[in-house]
Amino acid sequence: MSSTAEKVLKRCSRCVMHGDIPGITFDRDGICNFCHLQDKMDRDYPLDHKGAYRLQQLIGRIKSRGRGKPFDCIVGISGGRDSMYTLYQVVKTYDLRPLAVQFDDGFTNPVAEENIRQAVAALDVPVEKVTASHSESIDLKRAFLAASVPDLDESTDIGIAAALYGKACQHHLSYILVGQSFRTEGIGPLGWYYIDGKYLKAVHRKYGEHPLKPWKPETPGYHLDLGQMIYYTIRKGIRTIPILYYEDYNREQADTLLSAALNWKHPGAHYGDDHYQSLVAYVLRSKFGIDRRVFNYSALIRSGQLSRERALEKLSGLPDLEQKEIIDKCLDQLDITPGAFEKIMASPPRSFRDFSTNYPLMKQMKWLIYAATRLNILPSSTYDKYFNT
Repeated sequence: MSSTAEKVLKRCSRCVMHGDIPGITFDRDGICNFCHLQDKMDRDYPLDHKGAYRLQQLIGRIKSRGRGKPFDCIVGISGGRDSMYTLYQVVKTYDLRPLAVQFDDGFTNPVAEENIRQAVAALDVPVEKVTASHSESIDLKRAFLAASVPDLDESTDIGIAAALYGKACQHHLSYILVGQSFRTEGIGPLGWYYIDGKYLKAVHRKYGEHPLKPWKPETPGYHLDLGQMIYYTIRKGIRTIPILYYEDYNREQADTLLSAALNWKHPGAHYGDDHYQSLVAYVLRSKFGIDRRVFNYSALIRSGQLSRERALEKLSGLPDLEQKEIIDKCLDQLDITPGAFEKIMASPPRSFRDFSTNYPLMKQMKWLIYAATRLNILPSSTYDKYFNT
């Protein structure tokens, strides 16, 4: 048996991460570095009295900076479980006055739209929707498919982050709260998903057909390169807080609470609030051999929310996210014919390393990025994502 085959077959003895994942290593007990990374983050964000005190201090700072303003923070919402639970907690538990911000690039699941409508009404929270340019959204998605890289939802994530920064800038707010939890989602391997505004522009220059609209601080569009990040985080002092890092967040309990309090409906699968994720999941699995459920389930195993046996059982079947009807609808929206899609699937896989990115510069600035996470200028997961996976 070749060493490559042995690597592919090896799995972490604690979670379900496997040897074919780029950047993975195993200790003498067969436990992977992603498990050790989550253990480190558990220590960084403890769920004891020290963690509760830190959260109380953070909420106090948010209220103080927002005093005298209509809102004291921005909360990004998508209609999925994580963001709806975050919005609920921000209002009901932390007694904050958020402005909810939704980013819509034309692929939002109608179930998620209804979840948002009911949640903001029930919680009496104002909401502003940032609707992306249709031509830019389509052009960028087509470009990343043509580039033959696995980072297919790059434009969606850049668009969301830019929209939140833009709204914070517009309303002179210092805090953006997002519904991410390393205890339920994990941190994806860098080789499976790399996000960088310079990378987006490099792919778009080569494969895009229409120029992107110029950047404006309050309406950034798809611009979030190093210059924009410095503007928002340093000049404007805007901080992005993954507030669920401070909570013992449990998905099943969140489902029960949201269903009862907000009449929330599950959008069909994790990431199912965005229909485009169905196409992404299919292409990643079929072309690149990437199944993002692996690091999601592994995080849940480490958090005691899923057994390893059940995770392996679920991984033996196709992802719930992959629904042919939705995949076909996405291809139709993108104006990609079956023949053109076959060519996309048959083209040789590439990675972000084949394009111009900020990664070489980031490696040189590694210590500065680490310092920024320690000072809460950037979430601590930023450093871990780019240098520990």
